[in-house]
Amino acid sequence: MNDNEKNNTLPGTTEAPQGASVSVPAAENGDSVAKPASEDFIPMIPLRGITIFPSMVLHFDIGREKSIAALEKAMMLSQTVFLASQINSDTELPTPADFYHTGTVAKIKQMLRLPGNNVRVLVEGQSRGVIEEILSEVPYFKCRVRTIPEQEPSHTPELEAAMRTVLATFKTYLENSPNISTEIYSTVESIHEAGRLCDIIAGHLPLKTEDKQKVLEAFSVPSRLVAVSEILTRENEILLIEKNISSKVKEQMDRNQKEYYLNEQIKAIRQELGEEEDTRSEADGWLKKLAELPMPDAAREKAEKEIKRFSRMPSSSPDATVLRSYIEWIFDLPWGNYSEDNLDVSRAEAILNEDHYGLEKVKERVLEYLSVMKLSNGMKAPILCLVGPPGTGKTSIAKSIARALGRKFVRMSLGGVRDEAEIRGHRRTYIGAIPGRIISGIREAGTANPVFLFDEVDKIGSDFRGDPASALLEVLDPEQNATFTDHYLEMPFDLSKVMFLTTANTTETIPRPLLDRMEVIEISGYTDEEKIHIAERYLVPKQKKENGLLPDQLTFADGAILSIISHYTRESGVRNLERQIGSVCRKAARKIVQEGAETVEVKPDELEELLGKMKYLDDDSSKKDQIGVVNGMAWTSVGGTTLTVEAAVLPGGGQIVLTGHLGDVMQESARAAFSYVRQHAEELGIEGPFYKEKDLHIHVPEGAVPKDGPSAGVTMLTAIVSALTGTPVSHTVAMTGEITLRGKVLAIGGLKEKVLAAYRNGCTKIILPRENMRDVPEIPESVREKLTFVPVETADEVLREALVKES
Repeated sequence: MNDNEKNNTLPGTTEAPQGASVSVPAAENGDSVAKPASEDFIPMIPLRGITIFPSMVLHFDIGREKSIAALEKAMMLSQTVFLASQINSDTELPTPADFYHTGTVAKIKQMLRLPGNNVRVLVEGQSRGVIEEILSEVPYFKCRVRTIPEQEPSHTPELEAAMRTVLATFKTYLENSPNISTEIYSTVESIHEAGRLCDIIAGHLPLKTEDKQKVLEAFSVPSRLVAVSEILTRENEILLIEKNISSKVKEQMDRNQKEYYLNEQIKAIRQELGEEEDTRSEADGWLKKLAELPMPDAAREKAEKEIKRFSRMPSSSPDATVLRSYIEWIFDLPWGNYSEDNLDVSRAEAILNEDHYGLEKVKERVLEYLSVMKLSNGMKAPILCLVGPPGTGKTSIAKSIARALGRKFVRMSLGGVRDEAEIRGHRRTYIGAIPGRIISGIREAGTANPVFLFDEVDKIGSDFRGDPASALLEVLDPEQNATFTDHYLEMPFDLSKVMFLTTANTTETIPRPLLDRMEVIEISGYTDEEKIHIAERYLVPKQKKENGLLPDQLTFADGAILSIISHYTRESGVRNLERQIGSVCRKAARKIVQEGAETVEVKPDELEELLGKMKYLDDDSSKKDQIGVVNGMAWTSVGGTTLTVEAAVLPGGGQIVLTGHLGDVMQESARAAFSYVRQHAEELGIEGPFYKEKDLHIHVPEGAVPKDGPSAGVTMLTAIVSALTGTPVSHTVAMTGEITLRGKVLAIGGLKEKVLAAYRNGCTKIILPRENMRDVPEIPESVREKLTFVPVETADEVLREALVKES
């Protein structure tokens, strides 16, 4: 059974010092403690959650048998009872150690029995008291109590100041506390006894039991004023914090209510306008659409999670806008949408031949792919890298491949790209983030298997923003690109059905791991005959159309196009040739419009009038056999070219001078050739110690153009021997090959481009390393038929074929 010992007006709990027997403490601040007024025993009742002060009148309920017995005994004696607070209000059967031994001697004013064996009692506090001895615990607590009479100190300015401080602090408390009426202040303010003032204030405060006990145990009035002042100050600080918290909570609630009200208004307006109700209805539509998409499970789970997150957002939220854009990107991608390949090999061959002249290797590889696709449905698309000089049709052949396959075409230029995010996209944490250009290109194509061209892959760069070439490793690997993950989407997308093509002018600047993933197809420059065919079949009709000319309004006489090729363009491709033809078309258009001509025929002798002075003239000196002048062959990123190597013998002391902006490797080749000549001077017919008496100057014209590489070794050797022996070199001979100190001729690269350049320059005999004979079949047959190829292994063979023998 529980005591219902609670004050309906002033509840409270806590704990304080305890003891079985407590003597009267010494007075604080020097005040004397009053002696007890009586030594008789008093019934004692432990209170739960209540502390009673002297001069306080209140009622509470009693339900425990020992407490009722103590109350009845007190009524039989002098109606005096000792009331002490329990340390822990949850203790059901307290012992002397469970309650404070400092309490209040009270007078019983009224007692009323309630249903359920409970008693309600009204008491009035008389004075403080301290238990000196507990005489018995059964059937109730019988104690000998020492009463502490109140001794009011003399009224001093210090005491008055302390009282005013307590009153002011209590007033502030009442103003901030929502639980106590401010009307109490008028009652408290009228009290002039400092001790009674403290007791009344402490009795009205909803404090913990230990705080009230501190006030009760403060027997001297000054110490009691200090205790009450400290408690009030602390409670005011707590009330201020609670008030601030409550204000913030109320403000947040008001804002939420305002947003809710406005959102409801927006919802109602949208309903009236027939728009979607909110993000939830929009998300429901997306979930239905998502269920129909043929996408991987991982991607579907990710998309479903983001859609559900979107449905919980208010439509006006900035995050909702970002998430809506992300979800729309997911639905815009062609999940499982593949264009049907046209596997008619004959049709594809006809399209490729219709669009391009030559490029046999590329066409053959595409037709092989189509043939295998027709026989096997599981073949992975090849990754081709078309390498060749500018203007040879690498980009346009990629468009023709897409047309032949019946696929969409996507082109991405990698020239100058330095940001990895261009390939893999930006993370969604960045403002304005979008997917990379691969995913963007797939979305634009509308199918998951387009022909995707990475143009100028050799010009890709890298800096602090990442290495795009490394990002391409996953894209161009058939074993990995089935689960390509863009940083923005953060879900796998299958690129394995995409046919990737790349173009480059050279493989030298392509990172090795990236180059290893691609099948390289070399596209060489065109011969003059091929350029004539390309111009007649493609370039002239195209430029006529672009310049508004009808097919019969402009014609080219025999030799006109060849004259443009020979005297206005010297290139491996046909880009400049197309520009010159376009210039001719514009001049013809002006004649037709301004002079009223019906047709215009372009003759070779009229080209200077139309295109200006010839840029490339035939050098008569190059058509004569000369001493110390040799035609060499070189390869550049824009095709092959010829190099004229000149050697001159001067009086001096055996120095060798190299000019013409030569690189380190080329200078070393010259020194190696010079050393070979010194070693075999007698065999070569060179008289005297020339290396002591003469200087040798080797020069390669066009000195402003950097030159390097080992393939000019035999050319420099021939020029040195010719200059020292006075023997002319055949002007129809062009040569290439690396020379060693032993006179061995080593293989070189880029033979096809070099031979075509020599052929354009009018050479008819090509001296080349024997190991390079395997590359001769790659040269167009029309060129091979007009050239004589002389394979050599040693320097002696080179000199025997190049030097002109005296008749």
